[in-house]
Amino acid sequence: MTEKFDAIIIGTGQAGPSMAQRMTREGMKTAIIERKLFGGTCVNVGCIPTKALVASARAAHMARRGSDFGVTIDGSITVDMKQVKARKDAIVKQSNDGVTNWLKSMENLTVYEGHGRLESANAVSVNGERLEADKIVLNVGGRATVPDMPGINDVDYLTNTGMMDVDVLPEHLIIIGGSYIGLEFAQMYRRFGSRVTVVEMAPKLIGREDDDVSTTVHEILTQDGIDIRLSASCIGLAKRDGQIVVTADCEPGAEDIVGSHVLLAVGRKPNTDDLGLDAAGVETDARGYITVDDGLQTNVPGIWAIGDVNGRGAFTHTAYNDYEILAANMFDNDPRKVSDRITTYGLFIDPPLGRVGMTEAQVRESGRKALVGKMMMARVGRARERGETQGFMKVLIDAETDRILGGTILGIGGDEAIHALIDIMYADAPYTVIQRAVPIHPTVSELIPTMLGDLKPLE
Repeated sequence: MTEKFDAIIIGTGQAGPSMAQRMTREGMKTAIIERKLFGGTCVNVGCIPTKALVASARAAHMARRGSDFGVTIDGSITVDMKQVKARKDAIVKQSNDGVTNWLKSMENLTVYEGHGRLESANAVSVNGERLEADKIVLNVGGRATVPDMPGINDVDYLTNTGMMDVDVLPEHLIIIGGSYIGLEFAQMYRRFGSRVTVVEMAPKLIGREDDDVSTTVHEILTQDGIDIRLSASCIGLAKRDGQIVVTADCEPGAEDIVGSHVLLAVGRKPNTDDLGLDAAGVETDARGYITVDDGLQTNVPGIWAIGDVNGRGAFTHTAYNDYEILAANMFDNDPRKVSDRITTYGLFIDPPLGRVGMTEAQVRESGRKALVGKMMMARVGRARERGETQGFMKVLIDAETDRILGGTILGIGGDEAIHALIDIMYADAPYTVIQRAVPIHPTVSELIPTMLGDLKPLE
């Protein structure tokens, strides 16, 4: 039996439900398919639960720092991991229930719970049923990469998904991967009370960032008591006496790392291997991401790919922006393009990193004339008042157009203050607009105009 729709959406991550709402409001008979958890990665095993855990870890950290602020706490500071998990689960449930109820009560929308696969350019199968539509939107997201390293099948390992089920305090958590996801888990579990070791193959943490960012993040985590092993040339895993042994160097006599738990945080891959793309003729790139044009359409007319699966962004905010672009093009006669999007993201360690646009290394590679401004967070009153003076802010300016090329705020409030730069970049306004603004005192953002008043040529 075949059920006909105007549109079919596969996946209920950040972009899917909003697209369903817009389509149904436009009078389209729509189907949406979810094989597992409504809300996708962010709601269930990504942003929301990890930031809830980060908040619990910060509470423990600040309790231990009470005496720095003249606050005396009688007795020892302990962390109840079962309660930490229960708090996280309650927050996730609220979000998951919200998305689920929203979709299941949406007029003109049929919800299918099962694995959707393309059968052709206009047909999808789910639970033995065949659905047909002239418009199909793929929003299937991605998952953690499990690398083919020696011993990987001999040990019990965790990914960011598995970490959501942990309700005990690991004695020694070994994290393979020194980038964004791995570092957030490293700091939170160290603050919960675990011994933590980060193993990274590259010569520095978060390799895409400038050296000063990487070095400062390394210092912040080391001060928290996290062991960091860089340039791990030969990573392997094994079991020994109930523990997990990680080899980071194949040289004879190299010291093994012995821990109770291991977390793999070495990247993500798209959920395209069981989607039936071949049957529809949808093309992917060498990494398995669905290739799309500037309007998010695949090579097959009538099929679009939005969210992490298209490789054009790896964040909740880029996924939602994909929905906005597709909806504007499809319904509003408002041509919008993915290439108009400015790269921006955060690293939610404490203090956080807010990033926008080009790095200093990218500006240098471009060969353009540029100006740079930099200010240490120790000069920021808000940072001193809170006793959190680690980090710095940096901005890069095109010397010929006065436009902001990129910015970094690594420090207290950096994930919020960075929006002062983001907004000016989207407005395509010169940096002098911020420089001449009158900000609120005392805030982190108030020092951005000061920094912009002391620009120097990028040598």
